[in-house]
Amino acid sequence: MSELVERGARRLEWARDHMPVLAAIRDDLKRSKVLKGLRIGMALHTEAKTGVLALSLREAGADVRLASCNPLSTDDSVAAALSEVHGLDVYARKWQTTKEYYENLHKVLDLEPDLVIDDGADLIFLLHTKRTELLERVRGGNEETTTGVIRLRAMERDGKLRFPVIDVNNAKMKHLFDNRYGTGQSTFDGVMTATNLLVAGKAFVVAGYGWCGRGIATRARGMGARVIVTEVDPVKAIEASMDGFEVLPMAKAARIADFIVSATGCRDVVTSRHFPALKDGVVLANAGHFDNEISTADLEKVAKSKRRVRELVDEYVLPGGKRAYLLAEGRLVNLAAGQGHPVEIMDMSFAIQAAAAAYLAKASRRLKPEVYPVPKDLDDRVARLKLKALGIATDALTKEQKAYLGSWQEGT
Repeated sequence: MSELVERGARRLEWARDHMPVLAAIRDDLKRSKVLKGLRIGMALHTEAKTGVLALSLREAGADVRLASCNPLSTDDSVAAALSEVHGLDVYARKWQTTKEYYENLHKVLDLEPDLVIDDGADLIFLLHTKRTELLERVRGGNEETTTGVIRLRAMERDGKLRFPVIDVNNAKMKHLFDNRYGTGQSTFDGVMTATNLLVAGKAFVVAGYGWCGRGIATRARGMGARVIVTEVDPVKAIEASMDGFEVLPMAKAARIADFIVSATGCRDVVTSRHFPALKDGVVLANAGHFDNEISTADLEKVAKSKRRVRELVDEYVLPGGKRAYLLAEGRLVNLAAGQGHPVEIMDMSFAIQAAAAAYLAKASRRLKPEVYPVPKDLDDRVARLKLKALGIATDALTKEQKAYLGSWQEGT
């Protein structure tokens, strides 16, 4: 066994040992056999926690193929171990080209899946554009992230969505923890690994104050940074202000920023409009799914020169001589430069994924081609399993309390 494969096998073992919630769901799926014989195509960040999910679905009886959902987010050691040790069909590597990335997605779809588990909706997009011959077979899909849900709701609005999709991202046991605590911690894993620079005392700009942005902002403050938030949503801007953060337009924030991290799910957050105002030495990073939040095209166009100064850091010399450092080519920094979300966080998210796949396997025939929330009972079940794993006990409502909360007549 090569050193690369051994490293990946150890990472998979470590992750599996720290994912008790997914283990409980896996055991239930093995007993129920609801996934037995189904084909599942997956496009997720190919690293240890994802590997445990893929192997769990296979243990439950499914035929599984896995590709990465981002050209830079694959852990090559894990991909190698999944393939060579576990015999899983994996089509992913780090630093793949855009052409290779889409070729690998097509290889997953060559399985002719019954279910798809997606992150960013690229698999689902291909099924509706390039691989429409497979649509009749697909029972449904799960979508993992904010960006993908935005795309899918646009497809639903335009009447283009052809099968039901579960919005895993907005499950409470996903976005309240994965987006906030997961992205909050793992973004700094990526930034610190890539740069080895100090955060304390620096002006740290967070673009977007959704659940991901507030997680990043909170962690930055905890590390001693002066945190500035930029927003387009007036309600979220007020939230950020009342949470104690300075709120500025990006045009003003860019002038004082030592770090700018985007987490919006939208494009063109930092562009040529902002580059002239940047401080010398500013670090630019993206924690959103696609690499269009910080405009690399604009950077390439205006920069006088570009060179790689660290493994995942590109230095752009701007007109006037100021330098901007772009991390991980503007791709998802927590996975391109780090190891992704903490294991215990993804334990909850991937337990939701597995439970939602089982739900689709049973219910898809009666569902219209729309975007659906995760059923509340699945969300609550994962919460109870997590509490059990943590050794935490809670109170329960009495019959009298339930009656009181369900009554409109009693006010005392």
